[in-house]
Amino acid sequence: MTLLTINVGKTAPLFAGHPDAAAEPRHQVLSGIRKNPVSTLGQPNPVQVGPLGLAGDEQADLTVHGGRDKAVYAYPVEHYPVWRTMRQQACGRDEELPHGSFGENLTISGLLETQLWIGDQLIFGDGAVRLRVASPRSPCFKFNAVMGFRQASAMMVQSGYTGFYLEVMQEGLLRAGDEIQLVPGDRHMRVEELHRMNTRSKQRKLF
Repeated sequence: MTLLTINVGKTAPLFAGHPDAAAEPRHQVLSGIRKNPVSTLGQPNPVQVGPLGLAGDEQADLTVHGGRDKAVYAYPVEHYPVWRTMRQQACGRDEELPHGSFGENLTISGLLETQLWIGDQLIFGDGAVRLRVASPRSPCFKFNAVMGFRQASAMMVQSGYTGFYLEVMQEGLLRAGDEIQLVPGDRHMRVEELHRMNTRSKQRKLF
């Protein structure tokens, strides 16, 4: 279990909606979903983690992103090849997705949503940073915009490839290449199970 890259981004204008204005008018919103690697295996620069997230990172809508229980967002690298295939089939774009493409702060390997429980803790490197698994991600229309096709959010929901939010329990420095140690919590509910529960709850509200 390894931290592959650390990704941050500033809030910037994002055009959401479909180019066909009659079907879904495009509009501009502020978003911090576009992230770029600042610490990689080749250049493992240290990045400070504070109670509200990573140094240099921003979120535009704090009602759905950010805050103490969504301070850091992690995404498994194992999902990247699947998304490349889905994207190619949906809009004909067949290209490598750079780390940070899903808006994640931490691109990791060896930890999937089905393996993690709410309340588990992740210890990085020499133990200077400790993060608690808080919740799965619920994608919004901004994810469609950065992925380039309207079904992206629905596909994330259906696949369960949501990634997960982390709460900062112990501040410190992170570096790409840090090994990750998993410390089990109470283990009442898996990340994937909470995602399915949230999805069913939203579906019931539509009827």
